[in-house]
Amino acid sequence: MATLKVPEVVPSPTEDCERLRKAFQGLGTDEKAIIWILGHRNASQRKKIRDTYQQLYNEFLIDRLHSELSGDFRNAVILWTYEPPERDAKLARNALKARSKGTKQLEVLVEIACASSPHHLMSVRHAYFLLFDCSLEEDIVSSVSQPLRKFLLGLVGSYRYDNEAVDLEVASSEAETLHEAIKTKKLDHDHVVWILCMRNFFQLRSTFAYYRETYGNPIEEDIMKCGNSVLRSLLKVVIWCINSPEKHFAKVVRDSIAGLGTDEDSLTRAIVTRAEIDMLKVRTEYAYMYKSKLDDAVIGDTSGDYKKFLMTLLGARM
Repeated sequence: MATLKVPEVVPSPTEDCERLRKAFQGLGTDEKAIIWILGHRNASQRKKIRDTYQQLYNEFLIDRLHSELSGDFRNAVILWTYEPPERDAKLARNALKARSKGTKQLEVLVEIACASSPHHLMSVRHAYFLLFDCSLEEDIVSSVSQPLRKFLLGLVGSYRYDNEAVDLEVASSEAETLHEAIKTKKLDHDHVVWILCMRNFFQLRSTFAYYRETYGNPIEEDIMKCGNSVLRSLLKVVIWCINSPEKHFAKVVRDSIAGLGTDEDSLTRAIVTRAEIDMLKVRTEYAYMYKSKLDDAVIGDTSGDYKKFLMTLLGARM
């Protein structure tokens, strides 16, 4: 499901570091070499490269990349080079420190909590504390108002059961509970928060399927009829990230390139965070939803080394 392409024979971390060092020290930076090395290494390999680079040259690779590169290309390469929990912790921090706290910003937290495993969420929370000397929950409390705060605290603070366990009677009962909350437009009801934040993903998918069979519409469609609010929109992101993350990230890519100008931060986040997970499924969903190719959209809205790097993560030969 990943689009990242790692060569069958991977050079040693020392060899990769020597090539990177050479790319930094010539007359001008060799961006092609940086893309070729880092754009074809998985998370474990990139960590070994970072550690080895520091041992060999007494310098942080991230710092060197920051000084050698620029613009959206630099942002994408550095985000890719971080360890995934550290990367997501930094994305969460940036979202919480943004002046605006709309769906676009807060959906980053939902992605971390609902489109990744419970183990990854725990690692992100640990990384957040080490990086910023406070918990992710503390920053949510200090920067997000109710009722969004209650949902986000529930999402990031939970530890869901991570095995395939489904109780059909519970699915039926909780679909009814969710339907009643939607019908009465009480989306922030404690029962709704508890169900969406605590149940394992397999149970919730069963509940969502039961809801659709019983009430005739996908649950997210009925939620979107409950007035015009950030909570309503954020709950749709929660449903999609739990039920079909590929649909959510296809929309993130589409929204990032639609209209005048490109939202490079969102485009980068979508590709960098999913290239090792399910970008093939995102690509397929994009084609189904928008009747066009995701790769063509990226090529049409980006340029230069930034385009080359994103397309490398998408598995293209650049």
